[in-house]
Amino acid sequence: MLRDAFYEANPKFIEDAKQLGEVKILYTDHGIGEEELKKEVKDIDIIIVAVVKIDSEVIEAAPNLKYIIKYGAGYDNIDVDYAYEKGILVTNAPGVNAQSAADLAFGLMLSAARNIPKKDQEIKSGHWELSMGNEIYQKKLGIIGFGSIAKAIAKRAIGFDMETIVYTNYPDQTVADPLNITFVDKEELFKTADYLIIATSLNDKNRHLINSETLSLMKATAYIINISRGPLVNEIDLVKALEEKRIKGAALDVFEVEPPINDLPGRKEIVATPHIGGATFESIKRVGDLSISNIKKFVRKEELEFVVVPKQKT
Repeated sequence: MLRDAFYEANPKFIEDAKQLGEVKILYTDHGIGEEELKKEVKDIDIIIVAVVKIDSEVIEAAPNLKYIIKYGAGYDNIDVDYAYEKGILVTNAPGVNAQSAADLAFGLMLSAARNIPKKDQEIKSGHWELSMGNEIYQKKLGIIGFGSIAKAIAKRAIGFDMETIVYTNYPDQTVADPLNITFVDKEELFKTADYLIIATSLNDKNRHLINSETLSLMKATAYIINISRGPLVNEIDLVKALEEKRIKGAALDVFEVEPPINDLPGRKEIVATPHIGGATFESIKRVGDLSISNIKKFVRKEELEFVVVPKQKT
């Protein structure tokens, strides 16, 4: 068994897991090389993974592997197709971290609108200077996606009297009506949103959804907030848009390469956090409890919750 994140936040999870079998813990806060990872998984039956990439080569290096648990919702770091071909089960935890991610989305939006991180740094260094910001009250909030995180964000937006518009391939008006949501097409979303939050999963079709074309549609006063996956944003195009003042700013919890290898997080127009959307004690406990429950079911050969199946097999 392998786990790569959040150990200190939920040590009980490891103790619970040890009741079910032998546990190997890999501390990989700063990443792990694939060759090292392949050596570590050679005798593993179950992999529990947060963000480390589990590709076909890693799966091949684990001949005893029977089950991969994603310690979170998005599973784009797992080669689900190859696992399916090999008869290896994959599960995730959709919606379990939605409240944490929605909280962060609003924190980032407010931080960008009021320049909170910069003001915090200034005052701690002894510099006191007034600066102007923007309200989010009664502004238009655009959301890309309509999963559990997007719905949690929309619910919070009601308290700020925001007008919420959503672009999604899966509209559900019965869910949208109580949340005061209007579904719009992509062009209207980009043209009219004051704050645009990306809350959709990554796939081959939406990679670099935020690019020079879509950025050119946005208001010069608009902000982008990304709490989903880094590759949804073309970072080169985003930097150019910021330099040309085609948008006002961005708040990013995720990046194309993590940790980032460019200077994007250091730009004055950017508020940045290190992929902490689901990193709350409450969220990590919920995911841990679900993971332990699924392991017990796996051992008892019972039906698992949230089995991930390749789209072409659904």
